[in-house]
Amino acid sequence: MTQVVRVGDRSPRVAETRSTLARLGLLSGYEGEVVDWKSQKYSEEDKFFDEDLAEYLKAFQQSRGIIPTGEIDELTLRELRHASYTLGARVLSYQPNNVLVGDDVAQLQDQLQELGFYAHRRDGHFGEYTHQALASFQLNSGIQNDGICGPETLRALTLLGRRITGGSPQAIRELEYVRAAGPRLAGKRVVIDPALGGANKGQVVTGRYGQITEEELLWDLATRVEGRMIAAGMETIISRPRMDDPEAKDRADIANAFGADLMICLQCDSYQNEKASGVATFYFGSEIGASSLIGETLSGFIQREIAARTDLINCGNHGRTWELLRLTRMPTVEVVAGYLTNPGDVAILTDPVMRDNIAEAIVVAVKRLYLLDQDDQPTGTYNFSELLRAELQ
Repeated sequence: MTQVVRVGDRSPRVAETRSTLARLGLLSGYEGEVVDWKSQKYSEEDKFFDEDLAEYLKAFQQSRGIIPTGEIDELTLRELRHASYTLGARVLSYQPNNVLVGDDVAQLQDQLQELGFYAHRRDGHFGEYTHQALASFQLNSGIQNDGICGPETLRALTLLGRRITGGSPQAIRELEYVRAAGPRLAGKRVVIDPALGGANKGQVVTGRYGQITEEELLWDLATRVEGRMIAAGMETIISRPRMDDPEAKDRADIANAFGADLMICLQCDSYQNEKASGVATFYFGSEIGASSLIGETLSGFIQREIAARTDLINCGNHGRTWELLRLTRMPTVEVVAGYLTNPGDVAILTDPVMRDNIAEAIVVAVKRLYLLDQDDQPTGTYNFSELLRAELQ
């Protein structure tokens, strides 16, 4: 599906969206049959996209960690279908070449996590870690440990009955990993991910020194971040050759293979209205699933440091389930450094001094992350020279 369906359009995708939201209890006043989306039959009235449906859809999108546009795109339709699955509706198993995805998998991960068998990200993807956790649970429950969630395994989970639930093991694990790594930056591994490369140059804007492409801005910023990190003794790699434009999955694979401690993605934004402006950061998380505690913490540090060192409007840090955030095993933060459709943001981003400030903000934020309780410097006041002196002590 490549076409985006909007208010006023007529499409079977609209009818599917309407019935799915009704089935999830998120749409009031629906009078049609609520059955599985694969076998649903729709009327012409169901296919019309009205304003009311768009508002309900925005609420769903917000809860799933995607931008609440009120439009039906490929990502939204995929999330609607994933939400249609509940635990027990199908047999779950590890399929490396066709990974099962859905809320039923997230429910299974949640139960295994509460029982102490699964300590990884609750992302609704039946991957190798979920398979291993399920097989371990089955072994401890005295049933066949084949890593397949069928009727027998579901009965075993049901027989456990009510249980005390607590904090996220994944969040505790992330925090202890950072604590054990110590406050120094030396030896920490970071992947820097400029969003564009190859023939994809992005937008062309006019700054104080003439025309410059979005790709040039992002690579210059990436180089400034990389240089400071190397000076502080960190190990860094760029997620792509500059002449290549790989997909998000390929960049995530590179970061995972590098064994990175963190991944920082750099990008710009645009909007049809030039009034949209400001810096925003994003980490893995949504209302219906687990969030990356360290990703959220780091994104907050980066957000506040950039806002304090530039005139970019602070648009906050937010949980999202975008592919790169979901596929990376380490905490990952996407930094949207401004809108290239806003004259004020363009003036800031095309100023080398301001790009220096943004780069310094990112590196200082990483240092703050590892300082944990030792961090006592007010936001925007800790500079890179002080950071280097602290590293040498």
